[in-house]
Amino acid sequence: MLKFSTVGVDLAKNVIQVHSIDDQGKVVARRQLRRSQFLAFFEGRPRCLIGMEACAGAHHWGRRLQELGHDVRLMPPSYVKPYVKRNKTDANDAEAICEAVTRPSMRYVPIKSEEASAALVLHRARDFLVRQVTQVGNAIRAHMAEFGIVTAKGSKRVSNLAGELNALPEAARAPLQMLFEQLKDTQQKIDRLTDEIEKVHLRSEVSCRLVSIPGVGVLTATAIAATTPDVSNFSSARDYAAWLGLTPKQHSTGGKHRSGGISKMGNRYIRRLLYLGAMAQIMLRRRLWNPGSDWLSRKLNTKETKVVAIALANRMARRIFAMLRDGTDYRPQPQAAPC
Repeated sequence: MLKFSTVGVDLAKNVIQVHSIDDQGKVVARRQLRRSQFLAFFEGRPRCLIGMEACAGAHHWGRRLQELGHDVRLMPPSYVKPYVKRNKTDANDAEAICEAVTRPSMRYVPIKSEEASAALVLHRARDFLVRQVTQVGNAIRAHMAEFGIVTAKGSKRVSNLAGELNALPEAARAPLQMLFEQLKDTQQKIDRLTDEIEKVHLRSEVSCRLVSIPGVGVLTATAIAATTPDVSNFSSARDYAAWLGLTPKQHSTGGKHRSGGISKMGNRYIRRLLYLGAMAQIMLRRRLWNPGSDWLSRKLNTKETKVVAIALANRMARRIFAMLRDGTDYRPQPQAAPC
């Protein structure tokens, strides 16, 4: 049996390319395996380092290989790309992965458990249905406007247009009735998925702690608990905020530094939830008769609303990092007395 210390695995739907080297860096094996052959290739072998790109199916294979006793590490595909030599082939990709996984500066993606993956499926399915509600609602508003019936944006306002169907020509009623039924059915599915996410939240100790942060709701808390329950891969709170794309782009040359807008890299779903939570806090603060003199009130007096929302989302991300790192509960800061 061939002995190797490091293996690069290029995953695909039906075939999997393997590139393995020994302790001296000499190539030991280059093979293309079928899915049914993949696990058998590693069974009974001594513990080795296995690198894979974090893509569809990578977490499943990572869990299975860990059960066999191997050290499995997932990497963002963008971090592996610089190691690809010349043409892009499965063999070259596997070799690049094998090279990248040995780099001391490489950053890795934690392997998710089945429970975390299931929770994220709930979030992605719900987000998909929410987009469908928006699409169907926009279609209904556009069709009704052809007959002079208009309403503001929002699924609830669109649902109220169902009472205007009798004012339309008979040929237009049937298709619009189908769209209204689809809108109602999709909203009911969203409610069922939301209830399932609530159950996941109640079972998660991490999620229950995170939801105590102002602006962090059940959706945000469960998504973070399923995605980054362990933040040991991040050296600081700023690194975590940068991973979420909430820090400015950096560009420097010739000793001149320039910062741009936020990078918008990393997990877009969590970043959007944090931004919406920040906007909710801002709207609530502006409804108060005496908003106070804390950091948020001072920023709202000098900056644009969306700029403040991004800054507040950044602060929320840093609080989340501190709570996940230390395993502590949220402790609100005492506010200064109004002048």
